Amino acid sequence: MGVMIAVANQKGGVGKTTTSINLAACLADAQKKVLLIDLDAQGNATSGLGIGREQFKQSIYDVLVDDTPIEEVLLHTDRPTLDVVPANLKLASAELELTSVMARERRLADACLLVKDQYDFILIDCPPSLGLLTVNAFTSADAILIPVQCEYYALEGLTQLMQTVSKVKKHLNPALEIEGVLLTMFDKRTNISRDVVAEVRQYFKDKVYQTMIPRNVSLAEAPSFGQAVVDYDDKSKGAQMYQALAKEVLAAHA
Repeated sequence: MGVMIAVANQKGGVGKTTTSINLAACLADAQKKVLLIDLDAQGNATSGLGIGREQFKQSIYDVLVDDTPIEEVLLHTDRPTLDVVPANLKLASAELELTSVMARERRLADACLLVKDQYDFILIDCPPSLGLLTVNAFTSADAILIPVQCEYYALEGLTQLMQTVSKVKKHLNPALEIEGVLLTMFDKRTNISRDVVAEVRQYFKDKVYQTMIPRNVSLAEAPSFGQAVVDYDDKSKGAQMYQALAKEVLAAHA
């Protein structure tokens, strides 16, 4: 069975989608079979892999709300071993529509049962909230990867995130673990970056990845071309660091 990892932090702009896209691409380049599930109505993980909204009629919304089998929705990418379940703005209404549905927290977990054994890794790009969609991701996942940006207020909201994780473990998914904490937007020239690194390592101990993602122009530009950074500029520091992160993830599951 594949390892399911939810990439989550309710704080926006911390690098969730960037991490989801580039980790998925690097794991696929390591000859692993990877499925990326876009669980954010903005659909940035979908477009960031070069998939336009005109290329699909069904999305993760149809899986969650209408019980459409997930294999009917997933799309192949330019990478032979990387597939994606797309998202679009329809997903914004899913939480409201699922309010009265039985076992609504398990919709994604149940949908993924049919494909989990077909992939080595399933990554879930979560929305920037702790609502029902994120709870679905946590109920489905084996572990959570938490991007934390090296800026002021970096740890703001992490207490709430960990409380949500604790509640999901208690009531819905006892096996849920923290996969790792990824420091993003690191700038070694600034005191704040160094301070955040120290604070996060003190709080999360050995759960913090050695790899840190720097501020990098190529990382910012690649999504507008519908490419992972390793395709856009494989010599860039951003590409090198996501390749290093993939090696850490692979080593943890060797």
